[in-house]
Amino acid sequence: MKNKNLRYPESLVNKIMCGDCTEVMKLIPDNEIDLVVTSPPYDSLRNYNGYVFDCEKIAQELFRVIAKGGILVWVVGDKIKNGNRTLTSFKQALYFQGIGFNVHDVMIYRKKNTPFMRSNAYTNCYEYMFVFSKGSPKTFNPLMVPTKRHGVEKLVSNRKPDGVIRKVEAVLKKMKTKTNIWEYAVGLGGTTRDRFAFKHSGMFPEKLAEDHILSWSNEGDLVLDPMCGAGTTCKMAKLNNRKYIGIDISEEYCIISEKRVKTAILQEKLI
Repeated sequence: MKNKNLRYPESLVNKIMCGDCTEVMKLIPDNEIDLVVTSPPYDSLRNYNGYVFDCEKIAQELFRVIAKGGILVWVVGDKIKNGNRTLTSFKQALYFQGIGFNVHDVMIYRKKNTPFMRSNAYTNCYEYMFVFSKGSPKTFNPLMVPTKRHGVEKLVSNRKPDGVIRKVEAVLKKMKTKTNIWEYAVGLGGTTRDRFAFKHSGMFPEKLAEDHILSWSNEGDLVLDPMCGAGTTCKMAKLNNRKYIGIDISEEYCIISEKRVKTAILQEKLI
């Protein structure tokens, strides 16, 4: 039920809200959010100030508040216990799909310098980035990378019934769309240069948040992180001319988030 006394969007937009996101999101009207970029505290791998989240309630609220054609980026991994991977990530993805989201893509966040070694298996260096959409995505601004070869070349064409291999001239473009495996350095200088932010134990890289924000939203759109932690999504949304709403149950993390956004604004003014 909407709070009729709430002045929306002024009372929530471009603010960090401290509270349980399942309750705070009730203040957001239906179909208002263009993009969500978030990472839940999955499988109790870290202690996020003692908070345990209710995935199903959060998923239901997210489906309600995300606009038609909006996107949810859900960055998540799995715990490995006694040699057995939980597959929590895919269980969550199936639940999101079951309540109406499309599984638009299953992307990989590869960590360049991961320190986590296993004695009897290959080093785990990735997390999933599930890209859920509410219907067909209304925005896709593909990130581009240079091609290794470009210009006019003779390329093999499809064989005809005679089986003869023929070549035809074609133009190879200088740029192409990135793959869905994104690689980032982690730690100071990779995740962020904000030293004070590392009081939060589980940040994803600023560039990861920025790349999704640029891909799935436009300037002026409204970006939400319901478990904003140290405020990475909010900071990058602000720096890329998007509106933001950040929510976290930890007062300590909300203070860090607010400081990061304010610091980024000051730095931007100095440039």
